[in-house]
Amino acid sequence: MADTILEAEGLYHVYESKAEDGNVVALRGLHINMKEGEAIAVVGPSGSGKSTLMKCLGGLMKPSAGSVTLVNKNMTRLTGHELVELRQKTVSFIFQEGNLLPDLNARDNVAQPLRHQGVKSKKALAIADQMLTRLGMAHRVHAMPSMLSGGEQQRVAIARALITQPRLILADEPTGALDPVTSREVLALFKDLHENDGVSFLLVTHSKEVAAFADRSLELRDGRFVAEHGENVDVEDLSRDRELIVDDTGTVTLPPDILVRLGGAGRYTVGNLSSGYISLQGESVESLGKMVLAQTCPACKHEYGDSDDQMCPSCGSSRPMVEAKS
Repeated sequence: MADTILEAEGLYHVYESKAEDGNVVALRGLHINMKEGEAIAVVGPSGSGKSTLMKCLGGLMKPSAGSVTLVNKNMTRLTGHELVELRQKTVSFIFQEGNLLPDLNARDNVAQPLRHQGVKSKKALAIADQMLTRLGMAHRVHAMPSMLSGGEQQRVAIARALITQPRLILADEPTGALDPVTSREVLALFKDLHENDGVSFLLVTHSKEVAAFADRSLELRDGRFVAEHGENVDVEDLSRDRELIVDDTGTVTLPPDILVRLGGAGRYTVGNLSSGYISLQGESVESLGKMVLAQTCPACKHEYGDSDDQMCPSCGSSRPMVEAKS
């Protein structure tokens, strides 16, 4: 079994505010266990805490509570110098904005991380040229960031992130500034690095196409993971972080895997309210029909077989629940 490369335990982050609404809780006790060579996508709407999570996991922001461990080193206990050294050896970042140094051309921007590691400038520039060529930017190596389009800036930023041959890449909307064709080319490069070089990826994204690249995806809402899709899903890990959300009409929506565990749709009695916990007891559930995950995607007719996927790998549609055949 692969070793753990990144782990978070009980991760909280609070943004202090003097506004009338008070402090904002961005992360609410998150747990992540990421294996060496794994690709994870974190998906969710704006304001759900995705970017805060990535910054905490990469040591760019110290969480209010909890711990983050990178290659068996607790980052929350490292000095500033130790943290920088660990990041340089292990992880690279890709941001949607690119964050290129405005006074350096594309070639020098890409070579800069190697220079920081002590690589001689001539060698660093030669490797930068190779990486820019790989990303289709050989004709723009001398262009300044202000002369590059948004998509070109992002490709330079990706080249800069890859040049140190990191074991882990943390990416915040890595294809957000790219056109569809370039986006697919970048994802193909990520896939090659992931499958052939064993690079680990944690990507924050709105894109189903980007999420589909990952081995599994975690759905983040209001600072908590509410669902998980893909390979090697461990519902027990998720259950520590889940909230039960009830709308104004009293309607409760449960994730499909939890509904399967309960036995499907039906009538339930509630007990033990005085204890602070809710206990659900099914009544005549079998007579109402047990619900299971659909075997065929209603949108594209993809056959799931024995897979427990919660989202169709072919078209990205959510996998529905259907009544089990007797």
